[in-house]
Amino acid sequence: MSESNAAAQLDLTSVEAYLEANLPGFKGPIVAEKFSRGQSNPTFLLKAASGSYVLRRKPPGVLLKSAHAVDREFRVQSALAGSDVPVSGMHLLCEDDAVIGSMFYVMDYIPGRNFVDPRLQDLSNDQRSGIFDEMNRVVAALHQVDLGDVGLEDFGPPGNYFERQIGRWSKQYRASETETIAPMDELVEALTIQDAFDDGQRTLVHGDYRIDNMMFAKDGTACLAVLDWELSTLGHPYADLASILMQWNMPPGDEGRGLAGVDRKSLGIPTDQEFVETYCRRRSISSIDSLGYCLAFSFFRMAAVIQGVKKRALDGNASNPERAMKLGSFVKAFAQQGLKSLDMKG
Repeated sequence: MSESNAAAQLDLTSVEAYLEANLPGFKGPIVAEKFSRGQSNPTFLLKAASGSYVLRRKPPGVLLKSAHAVDREFRVQSALAGSDVPVSGMHLLCEDDAVIGSMFYVMDYIPGRNFVDPRLQDLSNDQRSGIFDEMNRVVAALHQVDLGDVGLEDFGPPGNYFERQIGRWSKQYRASETETIAPMDELVEALTIQDAFDDGQRTLVHGDYRIDNMMFAKDGTACLAVLDWELSTLGHPYADLASILMQWNMPPGDEGRGLAGVDRKSLGIPTDQEFVETYCRRRSISSIDSLGYCLAFSFFRMAAVIQGVKKRALDGNASNPERAMKLGSFVKAFAQQGLKSLDMKG
């Protein structure tokens, strides 16, 4: 998006005045560019005399209850500073809607590489293997964060995570439903009537952990920051693991962003089984039960999320309307994959 269009979506005069009053060391003037990513919460690169920053805000308009929780994003990333889970440095959270019309936070801008297509076609096999191993390392580290040490013991409600999430996202989906999608109705019913998987594990979960929500070093395979923490909470760690496998089951390319049909061995990319086994070794787990159920849940939740994105596009509130409508077209495909996953063993 051009600078002028970005400025039209962000009151730069108000932002500059607020940051000069509240962010030590900040100095304007500001030039803003809107990132094409960040469908849920509009995200902007701020270039100022004192350096570059990232501003992430709630979108305008009427919002679904509990959605777009930028305050939770700010809290969890602040808590993880200095941990084995790389995050951007948090500067401040503005809860006063009067400043720019909605809550926002400002964090460090981290220059690096962001990969949309998990095939990583411009990298060597060794580099691909390193990127995927780093992705595995970080998600295992996330699930081993001591909640007491980082002050996140109350970051999510108690009880069965999958049962709670299915109830929440079923309501969200119905609230943003624009047409009848039979596979989605069938998946919601199937997940609702089955006993939700629960083996007692309760960890910090990202909620949308995938390669395009990570920043990597420009000249290496190290992860510099995990992005987009809107769906983070306390829950079951296998939901994050299933979220990764879910994405890989989608068609390759910029839209599907998956690995379906890709010869992974020839590219140095691990199979689902190899990735899961490596994760288990890192967490000292012998095996994972009910992965099919967890995968079906991941397809269901993502379908509900992108249905909400489509609804915002139709209502005129989407961050990127054209891309939002394209994402919305995948609801049926995600639901169909979720139904197939329920039949998986293990």
